[in-house]
Amino acid sequence: MAHTLPEILDAATVIPVLAVSDIASAKPLAHALAAGGLKVIELTLRTPIALDALKAMQDAEPELVIGMGTITTPAQAEASAQAGAAFLVSPGLTAKLGQAMFDTGAPCLPGVATAGEAMAATEAGFEALKFFPAEPAGGIAYLKALAGPLPDLVFCPTGGISKDRAADYLALNNVACCGGSWIATNAQIAAGEWDAIAENARFAASLTG
Repeated sequence: MAHTLPEILDAATVIPVLAVSDIASAKPLAHALAAGGLKVIELTLRTPIALDALKAMQDAEPELVIGMGTITTPAQAEASAQAGAAFLVSPGLTAKLGQAMFDTGAPCLPGVATAGEAMAATEAGFEALKFFPAEPAGGIAYLKALAGPLPDLVFCPTGGISKDRAADYLALNNVACCGGSWIATNAQIAAGEWDAIAENARFAASLTG
């Protein structure tokens, strides 16, 4: 079932940003995240099996809305969409990448880090933006500053946001959701700490703006 970007953003609180290195981890990871009540997750193209993991997680928990992140080339955008990614996320944006993301027809969250980049992305037609890397790029103070001159922009800040800071980001009027790698760290996934991941997911799902 295809979802629109507003639907995805509305369903998301903290989006877990995941790197799956072992395909055997994909299904139990999906079960743990779903058990915690999360609906929207982001896999990343940081491992060779990322697209296979996407399918395995979708098969395990069909209700999860699973996007693909760390998309940096047009070919990756096309491959991710063909693999069934519900949405596409990039760390930054170029004209070629933006066009390729649009061409897939999938909802997109292109990455921006400055006011100029945000303006260029919205001028190109994107509805919402990933603010990345959130903490190094200025964090909450920067997003508050952008809200004045650019009141219609909506962000999903990601990058360096801790469990303790997530609620503060979600409280901002121009933040729809945020990303967090703390929900399921690489070490937790490798160790099969599914109960701990489910508990982190439960906490993330409980947060509201």
